[in-house]
Amino acid sequence: MPVYMDIHEVHGANPEDIAKAHHADVEAQQRFGVEWVKYWFNEEKGKVFCLCHAPSPEAANQAHREAHGLVAERIIEVEPELVEAFLGGGGANAAGAATLPGGAENDRDPGIRTVLFTDIVGSTTMTQQLGDEAAMDLIRIHDDVVRSALSVLGGREVKHTGDGIMASFLSAAAAVRCATRIQRGLAEHQQGKTANAVKVRIGAAAGEPVEHRADLFGSTVQLASRLCSRSWCRA
Repeated sequence: MPVYMDIHEVHGANPEDIAKAHHADVEAQQRFGVEWVKYWFNEEKGKVFCLCHAPSPEAANQAHREAHGLVAERIIEVEPELVEAFLGGGGANAAGAATLPGGAENDRDPGIRTVLFTDIVGSTTMTQQLGDEAAMDLIRIHDDVVRSALSVLGGREVKHTGDGIMASFLSAAAAVRCATRIQRGLAEHQQGKTANAVKVRIGAAAGEPVEHRADLFGSTVQLASRLCSRSWCRA
């Protein structure tokens, strides 16, 4: 069954209001063939993001309408693996609210994430000059340094882009520290060497799980990618 994420504007609502609405959703779900998984509540922004299995977006919204009348402004189909990669493996508390990965039951997850991109500078030219095998060795150095930094700073690798890595963080500060650690790690690897340095650009941006154009983290990903492509890299 398809998986959907919807977005509600709920300005002025509190966690108890949203918990009651989710409970009503669960009570009504079987009549519409829907299964609510969990929800993220960003009280500061006045937004709720619900994740569910449903036969269609219309069925999900009809369940909302029947349960409490708070229909979603937008509903998009998502890949479960993509949601897991971006938002992490946090569970849900007894009320159905998503909790921060590694946090306690009352540590509700607002759904904000920082997306970070790395990009190996001149990767195409590097491959042409060094050959595939030597270029792959340098990419492996990049991958090892980046993944080590992600492990230390709590980042989650979303995907490998071929000449870089895309990652997600709970904390913008952690993403910045990770970028610093990556650059430092690559510089330390290059010490005493005169050729074939691995240089990377890094960009990051923070945002909500659903943005626009029917894409999970759409504009946040696009902004992080643009910042990465335009970032300055010391020669």
